Amino acid sequence: MNVVSYRPRPDDLSYTFGGRPAVESVAPGAVLELYTEDCFGGRVRGIADLPSQVCEFPYLNPVTGPFHVEGAEPGDTLALHFVSIEPARDWAVSTTFPHFGALTSTHTTPTLQPPLEEAVWMYEVDAGRRTVRYRARRGDFAVEMPLDPMHGTVGVAPAAAEARMTITPDAHGGNMDTPELRAGVTVYLGVNVPGALFAIGDGHCRQGHGEVCGTAVEAAMNTVVAVELIKGVATPWPRLEDDRHIMSTGSARPLEDAYRISQHDLVTWAASLTGLDELDAYQLVSQGGQAPVGNVCDTNYTMVAKLPKAYLGDPDVYGSAHARLRALGEEYLSR
Repeated sequence: MNVVSYRPRPDDLSYTFGGRPAVESVAPGAVLELYTEDCFGGRVRGIADLPSQVCEFPYLNPVTGPFHVEGAEPGDTLALHFVSIEPARDWAVSTTFPHFGALTSTHTTPTLQPPLEEAVWMYEVDAGRRTVRYRARRGDFAVEMPLDPMHGTVGVAPAAAEARMTITPDAHGGNMDTPELRAGVTVYLGVNVPGALFAIGDGHCRQGHGEVCGTAVEAAMNTVVAVELIKGVATPWPRLEDDRHIMSTGSARPLEDAYRISQHDLVTWAASLTGLDELDAYQLVSQGGQAPVGNVCDTNYTMVAKLPKAYLGDPDVYGSAHARLRALGEEYLSR
């Protein structure tokens, strides 16, 4: 088994997709052991550490990478299977910002009321018990919630030599912030440049749908990813697959366009997998689909369209890449 371990130094972290050389080259079939830093680069470590004081814009939401995938060319699809995602520390952090989040004034949705207060919440992370503990800032209220690790940000370099901030989700991936991107899921990304140049970051111990306040339970992660390359097959928008579902994403503003992108991709994907007429696939998705929200706070919003594979018979999804990568991940875990 080809296992590659990579732990970035602070200066190795990237803040864009595109515009940066690869930190490592990996072959399809490799398993990567990665460390990813939280969205604040580990600088917010207590309630007194306000991000506006300890962080420097635009150096937020760092990603580990990019990684060059041998043989990847535009028109191919990169498959990344998340074997495991585990918190690297026993604490995590969340915040509110004056001009960031779904329920405050922003530069694109200006209002006249005063901005929200900048505040920090610290979470206790118990990986053994699989919990995170929320504590109110004002009062004695506290509650445990299930640990549900995920990555908010994964993507490849965009096309046309473009560089995009990691906080922006689009067709290349990026900061989609969907809780569906947890261990056991395979992500499919269309390759835009030679080598694909993928990167991963923005670990969350858990996140509600929409990431309403603008941050999740932000945490550094130790993550294991298995890599496969699907030659000659294009993928227009990031897609996800788990053992029971296929999922399409869409990222745009307004939110209804993100919804339309994800639904359109799922309908056309379902039609291609089953041979159904597109209107028949439209009807099937309309009655059997789900629409989990990714984020409603970033520079683009993200929606997910989700359909049980049981409704599609026995579809050949990317030549059974998910099953192969899952088996590779199980082999890695059993070593």
